[in-house]
Amino acid sequence: MASLAPEERVILVGHSMGGYWISAAMESFPEKVSVAVFCTALMPSPELSYTTLSAEVNRILDSDMDIVFTYGNGPNKQTTWFLFGPDFMCSKLYQLSPPEDLTLALLLARPLPVYNDEAMWNEAMTLTKDKYGSVHRVFVLCDRDNAIQEDFQRWMIENNPSDDMKLISGSDHMPMFSKPKELYFCLQEIVEKYP
Repeated sequence: MASLAPEERVILVGHSMGGYWISAAMESFPEKVSVAVFCTALMPSPELSYTTLSAEVNRILDSDMDIVFTYGNGPNKQTTWFLFGPDFMCSKLYQLSPPEDLTLALLLARPLPVYNDEAMWNEAMTLTKDKYGSVHRVFVLCDRDNAIQEDFQRWMIENNPSDDMKLISGSDHMPMFSKPKELYFCLQEIVEKYP
């Protein structure tokens, strides 16, 4: 983003955990962002820290199901990696997506790192009203998401109101697979409203 020409602006789209990354970009380069789109994504704010959101996500997940946790620093240390298992992916992420997309996701699944340093995360995700708060935000709500459930999505919007909210009805956590046309039209509307 630092290499963009001074007059250039971008539209950021974050999905799931990607909400953290676009928030960091909004804070660092607010003048470069015409709108940030949180697609069933975690949406921090100056008042909703990484720690708060992570604790809420852990609270609402009813179980770890078949998620595999790796303890690379020893069995009595914190988790270093995790891998979504097939049952979790099928019932929480892709339950309404075409079976071929679930099959491909299962084949391509890789362990994800766990960053346990909450102080580092909270520092990296320190968001201000002057920078982060100056960027237009749109939340795309997916009402059949079993990972970031509708109630939690609405809770984030209530506690961190966005400029606009779009609903993709009947979408699981992966609207790009379960409702691709609806996601396309939703993004097109956002592009036209926030050029």
